[in-house]
Amino acid sequence: MNYSLKVLYSGSKGNAAVLQAGDTAVLIDAGRSAKILTAALEKAGISPDSLKAIFLTHEHHDHTAALDVFLKHHPVPVHVAGASADKLLSKADDAVRALVVPHPPLFCETVGALTFSSFCTSHDSAESVGFRITVSGEGEEHLLGYATDLGVVTPAVEEGLCGCEAVVLECNHDEEMLMTGPYPYDLKRRIASRRGHLSNADCAVFSARLAAGGMQRLLLAHLSETNNLPELALGEVSAALAGTAVRVAAASPTDITEL
Repeated sequence: MNYSLKVLYSGSKGNAAVLQAGDTAVLIDAGRSAKILTAALEKAGISPDSLKAIFLTHEHHDHTAALDVFLKHHPVPVHVAGASADKLLSKADDAVRALVVPHPPLFCETVGALTFSSFCTSHDSAESVGFRITVSGEGEEHLLGYATDLGVVTPAVEEGLCGCEAVVLECNHDEEMLMTGPYPYDLKRRIASRRGHLSNADCAVFSARLAAGGMQRLLLAHLSETNNLPELALGEVSAALAGTAVRVAAASPTDITEL
């Protein structure tokens, strides 16, 4: 079955992606505002009312800011790991509460042609997960991976993403830009920690392992607009993938980028 995964925007200001297979369309994360999210979906050729579900990686504002208003206009189930769900529900109104579906950290949920299997990621949220996504139909099966907030590649992340033909993976910061940049020291330390965000160098090393496991397409996501440049991220990862046939691109912070 043919599928399409489009990152609507990705970065420190907000993150969202839409995955479509057949007549099944789901949203992954819902950052920025409902107005921006709705416009991005429509630009991607997806009616917001056609969404079957929303899957959240975690509760941080850059992944959930659009939810409250968006759900009032387009009610749809929101699947999220339990501790993140608790954080969301503590501030949500009744309309949103009715739509949130809490799960254990490790869960599997099928929506139409798409099966989302979560794996834990190392990030400083209440709970943070990535997804191994199976697209099934017409006698075919495709494996996709999605992990945008992780300070380190753990065995769980490796198991979740290895074997996927296409992967959206965090490539957040250039280490030198981060350390010499304008952020306060405590924030720099948080970003560079094992519960922060993945550097270009660590993403590059892991990308080579994913390529050895059969990855064909890679989309670099959650690039910092302060501590990274697309050319730096692409250069370092492309060097690690030299000699492979993997196609690699970097997600835009403001526009649609297709995997």
